[in-house]
Amino acid sequence: MLKLGPCVPAAILMLASAALSAGALARGQPQGPPASVRATLAEGSAALAKGDAATAEKSFRRALAAEPGSLEILNDLAISLVKQGKIDEGVRFYKKALALRPGDPTTTRNLAIAYFRAQRYARALPLLQFLTRQLPGDFQALSLIGLSLFALDRYSEAASYLERASAANPSDLPTLYTLGQADLRAGNYAAVTDVFRRICALNPHSAEAHVMMGTAYDKMFQVKNALAEFQAAEKADPNFPGVHSGLGQLYWKSDKVDLAAAEFRQELKRFPSDPVSNCLLGEISLRQSRPAEAEGLFTAALKVNDRYKEALLGLGQAELALQRPERALPPLRQAVRLYPDYAPAHYQLGNALARLGRTAEAAREHARSSTLQAEEQARYQQKLQSGQPRP
Repeated sequence: MLKLGPCVPAAILMLASAALSAGALARGQPQGPPASVRATLAEGSAALAKGDAATAEKSFRRALAAEPGSLEILNDLAISLVKQGKIDEGVRFYKKALALRPGDPTTTRNLAIAYFRAQRYARALPLLQFLTRQLPGDFQALSLIGLSLFALDRYSEAASYLERASAANPSDLPTLYTLGQADLRAGNYAAVTDVFRRICALNPHSAEAHVMMGTAYDKMFQVKNALAEFQAAEKADPNFPGVHSGLGQLYWKSDKVDLAAAEFRQELKRFPSDPVSNCLLGEISLRQSRPAEAEGLFTAALKVNDRYKEALLGLGQAELALQRPERALPPLRQAVRLYPDYAPAHYQLGNALARLGRTAEAAREHARSSTLQAEEQARYQQKLQSGQPRP
């Protein structure tokens, strides 16, 4: 599962990079090898410091041949391999080192970092948690646990560890940004507000913090506050990712279509692959009877996120508007497969099937759409009666 990619907030990538840099060269204590081996180790370390991991690997292999039971050399060789992307081979040497000294904290940390680099977050977790049991305030381990849980979509748990990491290093902004994103995705908006306050105490003009808080206000249906935060983000840094797409979404929800389109285009000037701006600009193009333009925008959004349900629906609608029902089927089928309760996708799939003369299948999809809409309306009425806002 690749989570540390283009859709993940910038702070998370910053924190991941910092954590890996901090731990990648962790070393065991010297075991007192002979002078010739020490010289070879020095050569390898110098090559590694220059970024030449391949040369370092050769030196460490020579050293290991002379001292096959050296914990330090096993770690150094594994590090050089991991830095070249040879993760599996590096893991093998880390495991050899742990067989020599079970529970060794340096090797355990390095192995956890190797798994993290390979996006094997579930494997990294128990190793990192072992480190925090030995040292509860281990900032790096706590941060990497939080990132791993975030990547596994376990946002509440991620927030718990990132809060501990922040307590260990209160002035670390990337940790606070990531904590805020975890709370935001977990729906813990009160916690987001607290994190926002802490970020502003360290960096009063943080565009990222204002985007985060604006998103939280939007989720809480506080449109005026959300708009103020996104405007503050734009003032702080008009080039920060998400500033213009966030403003565009607020205008779109308020039916200010021209303002929304202008903001989405601003975002795409800076970040052409932004899936939100491409998708919502595609919806605007559909509304304005430009299906060919909409098709390209929805396709661009799906290149970044192939599970984007609104983009899947929009692409299907664009193909129908272009009189190509056969091309509408794949995205619409994908939408109902991924999101079985997504009524609009069932309805449009029924339309595509009907145009292709598959009336029985079309009737089933239309009936499913009607059932889902009735269930949604019933839930909405219940929420109105209980005083809850519409989602």
